[in-house]
Amino acid sequence: MRQPGARIHAMSGETMGTSWSILLAAPEPPAGLARQVQGLLDGFAAELSHWDPASQLSAFNDAPAGRWLSVPSRFYHVVAAAIALARETGGAFDPTIGALVDLWGFGPGPAPATAPAPTAIEAAQARSGWQRLEMDALGSRLRQPGGLRLDLSGIAKGLAVDEVAALLDSSGHRAFLVEIGGELLGKGLRPDGLPWWVDIEAPPASALMPTRVALHGLSIATSGDYRRYFEEDGARYAHTLDPRSGRPSDNKLASVTVLHERCMMADALATAITVLGPEEGLAFADRMGVAALLIARAGPIHVELLSKAAAAMAE
Repeated sequence: MRQPGARIHAMSGETMGTSWSILLAAPEPPAGLARQVQGLLDGFAAELSHWDPASQLSAFNDAPAGRWLSVPSRFYHVVAAAIALARETGGAFDPTIGALVDLWGFGPGPAPATAPAPTAIEAAQARSGWQRLEMDALGSRLRQPGGLRLDLSGIAKGLAVDEVAALLDSSGHRAFLVEIGGELLGKGLRPDGLPWWVDIEAPPASALMPTRVALHGLSIATSGDYRRYFEEDGARYAHTLDPRSGRPSDNKLASVTVLHERCMMADALATAITVLGPEEGLAFADRMGVAALLIARAGPIHVELLSKAAAAMAE
């Protein structure tokens, strides 16, 4: 429903090594709302950021073997959701690969000059593995098995988007577009009566046109192998790691975009489908009823693949 006299008000800031922004449809500028959002995100990062050595996530990663740690309910909730997806995907998505992420230079440390040696990859894999993590739902506790390093970067930004949207909802706002690090959630209508339109970017050097979608009670997340990588001797290593091999995913997928009611799930599912690859990823999306747009490389060109749910949306 359109609000009489509403205008678009913009606000932005920084969080977890990236940026956040909000477009809000309201008659008057929202006094103090930007400070509330920044405070929420600062608290979020203090729990879940692997870039902050003082975060509660870092405290778990640095804990000695065998120790049980009580964690806040939000911390437990996001880890439980990530482990559930790890189980569903046979380990294609895995929140316990922080040692591998650091080894490849996609964590808070510097990027390596060369690709890691196979022995180093094997050692990091031995410290990882979602099956190693013990969880106590009643006590909201996690057990550090020794050397395991959680990395929630494949799901946490989406959860942060959901939490900011919940804050706006609780503040009485009904029309907005929230973005954190490229993950977005839209609700309600713009002042002109149109939904919040966003374009799904095409990969660089692609002849494909951007796909425009309306975020009306939906969120969107994209995982692309062109966004963060390092190169060595002509080889390019993308930041999305396949936990099963311990190496960057190399399955001809240039990007995966997922639409979902919850941005946390859109974020995680985009990563999981990227790792699974074109055929297995599309089959997984269809089995789970996920709306996904996959852009695959076919020689020198790019082709679009739509899951059944995404095709139904397009129609």
